[in-house]
Amino acid sequence: MTALAIRNLSHGFGARRALTDVNLSVQPGSFAVLLGPNGAGKTTLISLATGLYSAQQGDIHIFGHSIRRNPLPALASLGVVFQMPTLDLDLTVDQNMTYHGALHGLSRREARERAFEELERFGVNDRQDDKVRSLSGGLRRRVEIARALLRRPKLLIVDEATAGLDVAGRQLLLTHVRSLCRRGLSVLWATHMLGEVEPSDQLIILHQGNVRWEGEACDFAPDGALEAAFLKITGRSA
Repeated sequence: MTALAIRNLSHGFGARRALTDVNLSVQPGSFAVLLGPNGAGKTTLISLATGLYSAQQGDIHIFGHSIRRNPLPALASLGVVFQMPTLDLDLTVDQNMTYHGALHGLSRREARERAFEELERFGVNDRQDDKVRSLSGGLRRRVEIARALLRRPKLLIVDEATAGLDVAGRQLLLTHVRSLCRRGLSVLWATHMLGEVEPSDQLIILHQGNVRWEGEACDFAPDGALEAAFLKITGRSA
């Protein structure tokens, strides 16, 4: 069953069309990169796929469940990291995690056990008692992804999670999330950074609200010249 299926999706804000007849799929266990320049429509698409907005046209299915017609089981399979940070800066890491767990019906004990497990994977379990505002930007992003995984989703949607991070922090996040795909997690990773794409990734290029390419990254740029191919398909010059 397809992890995420978007069919004939269109959405606008007043007279401005943000997305036009978008079709794409994310397969189970795949790391799918939603690549596009700023303003391409990535955040609008993610807002629709996570239920923040209701689509004006088209439908979105998560593991076979329509967000429009059957939202509860659709969204129950989903973990999300939004572009804007959503951690409470004045709470500790542990408090942020357990509060999120409580919102999703986890007991305090179960939430803390899962929190320790996820934070340990990211190397931040020793900061559980620290307030979030004392953490660096990179550590906060690790905590946000760990929090999104707390409910053990089958699909993780991430919007520009590495913005503002240094190279080492960006690579750590990408390496860890890709390793989760090998354990069965499906990921839609939205970014405008070409350096975050690997040849084995599923690649979806969004530009001006339209899907310009969908397939394996190695097929999009078989000679390895990803930047040149991307500039060509989006009508930009080097």
